[in-house]
Amino acid sequence: MSSNLATKLREGTKKSHSMAENTGFVACFLKGTVEKTSYRKLAANLYFVYSAMEEELERHQHHPILSQIYFPELNRKASLEQDLGFYYGTNWREQVAPSTAAQDYVARIREVSNTQPELLVAHSYTRYLGDLSGGQILKGVAQRGMNLVDGEGTHFYEFPTISDEKAFKNKYRQAMNDLPVDDTTADQIVDEANHAFGLNMTMFKELEGSLIKAIGIMLFNSLTRRRNRGSTELATAE
Repeated sequence: MSSNLATKLREGTKKSHSMAENTGFVACFLKGTVEKTSYRKLAANLYFVYSAMEEELERHQHHPILSQIYFPELNRKASLEQDLGFYYGTNWREQVAPSTAAQDYVARIREVSNTQPELLVAHSYTRYLGDLSGGQILKGVAQRGMNLVDGEGTHFYEFPTISDEKAFKNKYRQAMNDLPVDDTTADQIVDEANHAFGLNMTMFKELEGSLIKAIGIMLFNSLTRRRNRGSTELATAE
């Protein structure tokens, strides 16, 4: 039985993906304007999101559906811990807290895990496939934008245990396509993926205030005026 879920997700989330990449924070990022204060807030938020998602995926690692896409080598929590240590110092745990949007995101992950765990497929897809697809591009942008030495503050974008990221993406997509889900469940997973994109967008929009404060409203407006199809969306489609 083939669900073609990866294909359905790619087609069913195109609009959400494009909208997410056109939020002001991401549009500025993709054009090379990365500001440390807002970026480290994003890293902190992602730490809470990935901690929740990875905890729930591990909890359900023997679930008939989730077991098929349980790949601990994708885990980002430890890499985000390294980055937060770089941005905030050794006592980073005392300095970071999830924003309102991150709290909502974490709450949604916990909710679906407790009520309909197969929907965690959508959250896994939305974050990890994007990380694999745009990681190296975004790592370079972050390094140039914040004048970072290689390896400083960009561990999030590195997958040291995955030697061939393109091959792994194909393996991941194939596992998604082979999931034993019916059409109704597949549609619910696509809906949840769109919801996950929305949660990400709200998190990005929260960061725009500190970004504007740092770079100025005129530069922010000029960077976000043109709406283009984002580079990571192109990479995800490969």
